[in-house]
Amino acid sequence: MHILDDFAWRGLIQDSTGIDALREHVDAGQVTFYVGFDPTAVSLHVGHLMQVLTARRLQRAGLRPLLLVGGATGQIGDPKEAGERSINPPEVVAGWVEKIRAQVAPFVTYDGDNGAVPVNNLDWTSELGVVDFLRDVGKHFPISKMLAREVVKARLDSGISFTEFSYQLLQSHDYFELHRRHGCTLQFGGSDQWGNITAGVDYIRRRAAEHVHAFVTPLVTKADGTKFGKTEGGAVWLDPELTSPYAFYQFWVNAGDADVVRYLKYFSFKSHEEIEELERATAEKPAARLAQKALAEELTSLLHGEEETGHVIAASQALFGRGELADLPEPTLRAALVEAGLAGLHKPEVTVAEAMKESGVVASLGEARRAAKEGGAYLNNVRVTDAAAVINPSDLLHGKYGVIRRGKKTVAGVELIG
Repeated sequence: MHILDDFAWRGLIQDSTGIDALREHVDAGQVTFYVGFDPTAVSLHVGHLMQVLTARRLQRAGLRPLLLVGGATGQIGDPKEAGERSINPPEVVAGWVEKIRAQVAPFVTYDGDNGAVPVNNLDWTSELGVVDFLRDVGKHFPISKMLAREVVKARLDSGISFTEFSYQLLQSHDYFELHRRHGCTLQFGGSDQWGNITAGVDYIRRRAAEHVHAFVTPLVTKADGTKFGKTEGGAVWLDPELTSPYAFYQFWVNAGDADVVRYLKYFSFKSHEEIEELERATAEKPAARLAQKALAEELTSLLHGEEETGHVIAASQALFGRGELADLPEPTLRAALVEAGLAGLHKPEVTVAEAMKESGVVASLGEARRAAKEGGAYLNNVRVTDAAAVINPSDLLHGKYGVIRRGKKTVAGVELIG
C-alpha cells in the first residue's frame, strides 16, 4: 500500500499543501523530510509520539528523516494561548537537546541510504545577525498574515512579546536552511503548527522560488473531551526517570474502549487487518482489553525494549495473583506499587490489619479484620487469615515491600522505611 493511502486509512493527515502533488513528489524519487521538537522541557511526552512515530513510518517507506531538536527555538518557545513562556537558560536548553535526541533515536535508523540525520537549528541561527535576520528573513513575512494566526489573535489583548511573535520566522527559516543544506522538501508536524509550517512553505517560495510540501497530523484527544497524555499524576513522559515503564504501559492499558482503535491507527505498526481484528475483539469482549494490551506492549517495547516490557507485563499480572512476585526486579516492583498506591511503614512491627489500613485497601482496622476472616486478605499473594499477625522483614519482597490485596481487584503496597 502507498504510504499516503496508509496515512489516509489511519487518519494521520489533517491538512496538507496538496496530497496529489505530494504523492507525485514521493513517487518521483527519495524525499528528505523534517520534523522538529523544541526542548522546552527535559523530556518529550506521549503527545510527541504522534510525530515520532509518523517519522518512523515515513522512513520505513523510504523517505529520509531530518530530526530537528531546536537548540535555538527551544530558547524561545512557540506562543501558546495561556500566556508568555518562561525562557530557559541556554545551557539548560543545550542539555535538554541531548536528552531529547537520545529519546528519539530508538524510533528511527541512522544507517542506509535513507538514514536519519540529527540537526540543531542553533547551528545556523547562532550565525545570523540581527540586521541580517531582519533584512533577509523578516522582509518575506507580511505582518497581516502573522497577526491572523489564532494563537497570536488570542494573545493580542493580554500581550505577546516580540520574542514569541517572531517564532514563526525562525521556524520558517529552519525549513529554508534544511532545504538549502540537505535538500529537504517536506515538513510535517502537529495541527497546531499548521500556520508556522505553511509560512515556511511560503517563505521558501518567496526567497528561493521553489515549491516544497507539508502536512500536519490531527490533534490527539480523548472521546470524552479530556486532554490526551494526562493522568492524575501529570504528563506521561518518555523519560523512564519521570514516567516508569510500568506507568507508561498502564497508561495505554487504561485507554478507553471508545479511544483505543483510533490510538491503534495513530500509534501502532500493526497491519490494517490486525487492527480491524482488535476492533472486533473490543466490541465483542471489552473486558479482556485485548486492544489496549496489544498497544501497550508494542509501544512500551519500542520505547523501553522488550526485556523491560516483559518485566512490566509480569508485574501487572503478579500484582493480582497471576504470577510470581519474587521474580520481579525491585525497580519494576516499586514502580508498579507506586502506581497502585504505595504507603510507607515507619515502625518495625506492623500487623496485617495495620498494613491493610495504611495501604488504603480498607478504611479501618475492623474492615481489615473482617476481610481476613472472610478469606479476602492477601500479603504478597498469600492469603492471611489472622489480621493481627505481625509482618516480619522476611515476609517482605526485597526485604521492604509488601503487596497488599483485598479480594481479586483491590491492590496497593507498603514499604518498610528505615
